[in-house]
Amino acid sequence: MLTNTMNCKNCDNTVDNNFCGNCGQPVQIKRVDKHYLLHEMWHILHFEKGIFYTIKELLIRPGQNVREFITEDRSRLVKPIIFIIITSLIYTVINNLFHIEEGYVNFNGTKQSATTLIFNWVQNHYGYANIIMGVYIAFWAKLFYRKYDYNFFEILILLCFVMGMGMLIFSVFALFEGLTKLNLMKISGMIGLTYCTWAIGQFFNQKKVVNYLKALISYVLGMLTFFISATLLGLFIDVFIKH
Repeated sequence: MLTNTMNCKNCDNTVDNNFCGNCGQPVQIKRVDKHYLLHEMWHILHFEKGIFYTIKELLIRPGQNVREFITEDRSRLVKPIIFIIITSLIYTVINNLFHIEEGYVNFNGTKQSATTLIFNWVQNHYGYANIIMGVYIAFWAKLFYRKYDYNFFEILILLCFVMGMGMLIFSVFALFEGLTKLNLMKISGMIGLTYCTWAIGQFFNQKKVVNYLKALISYVLGMLTFFISATLLGLFIDVFIKH
């Protein structure tokens, strides 16, 4: 117990204890050392309210869990932005290790064109690119599911979880393809799209078959408009530079 009062460094509230009564900030922050780093890693990876727990719950009942995250409890699952960035990073590492996409992805065009540079950026930054793509998909989902009381940003949270799981599906197949040399990524694309359709439809109302059709259309249209927008942006930049 502290004997002298002081001001909290976070909110400037007067503190006479080990923790600020206003914001909960500790008066003395522990030094960053190996124990701190191990604790932070364990906090992200552990099964109880960690990334493995999140993956398990999103595999079993994605719609229910994301609804509860949005409306009831935001501590059970890993934060959605962190989740999609981590899962995208896992896929990127596996892809760079085995060069999986060299046999599937080929951007035609001059190396110096803006369009080529944009798609190369997408390929090298899947985490951020998926979030941007999620914005497009969320737009269409909001349009198709406008009768449901979810705003654009809540739908975007849903898509961060769903697309993060999609990246994990790609990661598993990419790893097996890298180890076995079998062409498996086309299968992973179909399974990933099926999962995303099922998860989005389940989120809105799993009992209505039409919701799964809306989910599929929203996802496909979102991807198409994302790639069309990226292409048009690249063409616009090229024309602007030439003039």
